Amino acid sequence: MMEEEEAEESPPLSPSVIEGTEEVTPPLSVSPSSIRVTEAAQDGELLTFIIVSQKLSGTGEYHVDRTYEDFDWLQQHLFSLEDVPGIQGIIFPPLPARAQQNAPVKLVRQLGLLATGETWTPYCRALEAYLQQVAGHSLLSRTQHLETFLTSPEPPGRQKVKRGLFNRLSQAMEGIRKDGHTKDVDDFFRTEREHNLSLTGLSRAAAEPVSLNTAPLSLLLFQRFLEVVQTEQKIAVACGHFAASLQLCVEAGDDPGQETFSKMCVKISEIMESMKKNVQKVAENDVTTLGLGLDLECRYQEAEKEMLFRRTFKLVELETASRNAERAKPLKKAAMDEIKKAAEKDFDQVSVVAKQEVARFQRARVAVLRQALVRWCELQILTATGSAEQWNQQLLAFRGPARGPEPSS
Repeated sequence: MMEEEEAEESPPLSPSVIEGTEEVTPPLSVSPSSIRVTEAAQDGELLTFIIVSQKLSGTGEYHVDRTYEDFDWLQQHLFSLEDVPGIQGIIFPPLPARAQQNAPVKLVRQLGLLATGETWTPYCRALEAYLQQVAGHSLLSRTQHLETFLTSPEPPGRQKVKRGLFNRLSQAMEGIRKDGHTKDVDDFFRTEREHNLSLTGLSRAAAEPVSLNTAPLSLLLFQRFLEVVQTEQKIAVACGHFAASLQLCVEAGDDPGQETFSKMCVKISEIMESMKKNVQKVAENDVTTLGLGLDLECRYQEAEKEMLFRRTFKLVELETASRNAERAKPLKKAAMDEIKKAAEKDFDQVSVVAKQEVARFQRARVAVLRQALVRWCELQILTATGSAEQWNQQLLAFRGPARGPEPSS
């Protein structure tokens, strides 16, 4: 993992970049940009994440430990904020899938780059990004549950949270998906929905392999990058095995030929071990920069798709209320008109919030991927420069010291 940096130097994780505007100051006792998930402690199958955040007063830090169930508790509380006008129009920060040791193939596909490597560092960075995004959101940051999650020394309650409106919408949204409800009264959302569907046509959790002909661009790019990282990790393992095998060829003895051969094996083993560390570093840089940026892009595209379907459901509700009002008998006409007005007001509120969220998201995604790509290039150059210098030293050592002129008799 890269050394901890300030938020503005950690491209995929900056809440102000995710929001697409200057960082707001939510009514929290911590600074959103200071939130860090520093490590993951494993006890059997249980993962506990250490979360550190800076107090706004500047007098110290909060240190809390949370499990994935606590993160899910927070997410469900955010979904249950039904009293917030236009809440269905929010693109909720996406929570990564649950991580576990020896995960099944389906879960590994869901986690993608977050499941690579031998440490939980990428997963901690993804959870860190999630918390920073929630804390930096002008609406979501105002819930007391977020304050409790970040500052309370005791874990939040493990009772199940009512999923509220979002649970009631799930089946209806699935019906809309199946029916292919695509008409929209607003060209902005019709165009955005088509654009989003072109990027998220397939789910990363799908069991089938990705087809070059049918996969959306973002998914295809993400999976190809994941394949590159996995290949780099396999190369590093192969270099380590080769280095260890060469050490087995070293034998002690008086035979000059055997002694020379043993020295060559030791030198080549050192070179292969150096190559292993280099490739490991390249793979690590891939994951912690561009990899996290692409992962966040894919998950946010899915979150936007869910928001657009929620708005579509509100549109269907409005259309139904309008038809009922038109067909209502005189005795029920007034009541049906009131229901129509309420549905129209609700739909308008959702549309206003959704349009703001989409505009902010489109600005932010460009900035996040640009910064992730720049940071990736910088680390690639830095790693390549250091490796070239190290390999030059290895080459000089392998050749041996230059022999001077023979002494005169």
